[in-house]
Amino acid sequence: MVQRPADTYDFIIVGAGSAGCVLANRLTEHSTLSVLVLEAGGSDRHPYVRAPAGFMKTFDHPRFNWCYATAPSPTIKDRSIFFPRGKVLGGSSSISGHLYVRGQALDYDNWAQMGNVGWSYDDVLPYFIKSEDRENGANTFHGTGGPQHVSELPERHHLCEKFISGAKGLGVPSNPDYNGSRQEGVAYYQRMIRQGRRHSAAVGFLHPVRHRPNLHLRTHAYVEKIEITGQRITGVTYTHQGKRHTAQAQSSVLLCAGSINSPQLLQLSGIGSPSLLRSNNISVVHPLEGVGEKLQDHYVARVSRRVMHTDSLNHRSRGPRLLLETLNWVFRGRGLLSFSPAHVGVFLRSQDTLDTPDLQFVFTPASYRAGVVGGLHSFAGMTCGVCQMRPESRGFVRINSPDPKQAPIIQPNYLQTQEDRDAVIRGLKWCREFLNTPDLAPFAGDEIQPGADCQSDAAILEYAQTHGSTMFHPVGTCRMGNDPLAVVDERLRLRGLEGLRIIDASIMPTLVSANTNAATLMIAEKGADMLLMDYR
Repeated sequence: MVQRPADTYDFIIVGAGSAGCVLANRLTEHSTLSVLVLEAGGSDRHPYVRAPAGFMKTFDHPRFNWCYATAPSPTIKDRSIFFPRGKVLGGSSSISGHLYVRGQALDYDNWAQMGNVGWSYDDVLPYFIKSEDRENGANTFHGTGGPQHVSELPERHHLCEKFISGAKGLGVPSNPDYNGSRQEGVAYYQRMIRQGRRHSAAVGFLHPVRHRPNLHLRTHAYVEKIEITGQRITGVTYTHQGKRHTAQAQSSVLLCAGSINSPQLLQLSGIGSPSLLRSNNISVVHPLEGVGEKLQDHYVARVSRRVMHTDSLNHRSRGPRLLLETLNWVFRGRGLLSFSPAHVGVFLRSQDTLDTPDLQFVFTPASYRAGVVGGLHSFAGMTCGVCQMRPESRGFVRINSPDPKQAPIIQPNYLQTQEDRDAVIRGLKWCREFLNTPDLAPFAGDEIQPGADCQSDAAILEYAQTHGSTMFHPVGTCRMGNDPLAVVDERLRLRGLEGLRIIDASIMPTLVSANTNAATLMIAEKGADMLLMDYR
C-alpha cells in the first residue's frame, strides 16, 4: 500500500449514513485507495436497530438520532414538528421504516431535463439494479447479488388483503411491482429486511468490508469544519475522543452528512450565503447562495378507524402476546417485531389530468395514539396515511450559530402553496374511501381521526395542518444543477471549489415520488463510479 503522511487519505467520507456506507464499500474495493470514514454516531449493533419494529424506540432516542425539530410555521398552525435523523452507522437507514421505493421514471427524466446530464431514468436504472439483492429474483428492473437485500412481506394480515381488494374495487389496478415498468396501483411494500432483521446500508455495504486494511472507520467523530486552502478543499477538522484532529484528503472530501448536516457543515466552514454567514460571525470563504435552500420534504396526514370483530396489530403489542412476539422474532425472525410500519401501498393519480401518480398511501393494520411515538391504541385499529409525492413548497436549512453543536434552523414550509393544500385534502378524502370499502365494512368501526364531524374541505385542511407530520424525506438543500442556486454540478462537484463532492439526498434537484432511501443508494453508487473514473 502507498505510504502517506499520518492522517492523510485519498478520500475522506463525512458521514456513514446510506451514501457514506456505499462509498466506503465501492472505493475500498481498490486496494491502492485509502479511505477515512468519519461518523458522529456510534455502533448500530443494538436490538432496537436490528428489529424492524425497533424504529419505535430509535425514533426519538438520542443515542441513534439527532432529534431535531422544525421551526414553527404559520402554514401548519405555528407548530414545531419532531424531525428525526440518524446518528448511527447506517444513518437514517438504521432508524427508518424499511420501505424500498425508487420513484417514477419521470422523476429522473426531469432531473436530466433540468440540465443534469447523465441522470435520466435510463442512466440511473443500472445503479438501482447494481445495489440490489432482490429476494424474488432478477429481471429487467431488478438485480440479485448486490449488497442491499430487498424482500417481500412474509406474513399478510387479513385486513391488508381486504384493503387491497377494496382498493381494486374502487378502480385502483393491482401492481405487485411498483418499482418496475410503472408505479401506479396497489401492492404490498417491498422492504429492506432480511430474515426478519433490518438490512440497513451499514449491514449491507459497510460491515462486510470493515476488515479491509485501506478502510479507516472512526465513530463518535464529529466533523466541525471543512479545511480550505485557496480554491481547494484539503481536508476536515474533527473531534474524536476529546481531541481535535485535522485529516488531509489527497483526492477529495466526500460530504455525505445528509440534507440537514451537509449544508450545515458547509455554512460553518464559510461556504454559503454571505449574509447568513456574516450574521453568524463566520468569514465568507466561498459565496454560494443555494447552500441550505430549496428544502423539500413529504408531509403526511392520516385517517384511522377502530376495528371490530377481529384483531389488529394492536392486540399483539402488549402483555403476554408481546412476550410471545419477541420470542418469535428472536428465534424465527417472524411476527410483530419483524414488520415495517407500513404494509400496503397505493400510488394514485388524484386528478385525471395527471400523467403519473401524485399521491402515495400507506396502510397499516394498527392505529396509534396521537402525540405518542410508537404508542399503539389499547383497542384494535387500522390507519391509512397519505402524502403528496411532488410538493411545491420549499424551505431551508440555515445555521443560527457558529457553534457546530448547535442545531440549524430547519424550515420545510409545509403546505405553503395552494396546490399542496388542495392535494392533502384530496388525499385524506381518498384515505376515507379506502377505509370505507365494502370489503372492509364488516371490520370498520368509528373513525378515530379526523372524526365524523370533520367533513368540509376547510375542516379537512385544518385537521391536516394541525395533525400532519413529516414523512422523513428531506432533500434538495445542496441541489444539483446549473442555475444560480445550484450547489453541485452533474458530477456532484461543489461549484467554484475543487476537492469536494456532495453525495447524499441533499443533491436531489426535486423530491422523488417515493421514499428516499433507495434513491440515495443509487446516487452513491453512481457517485462512486464517477469518482473512480475521475481518479483514474
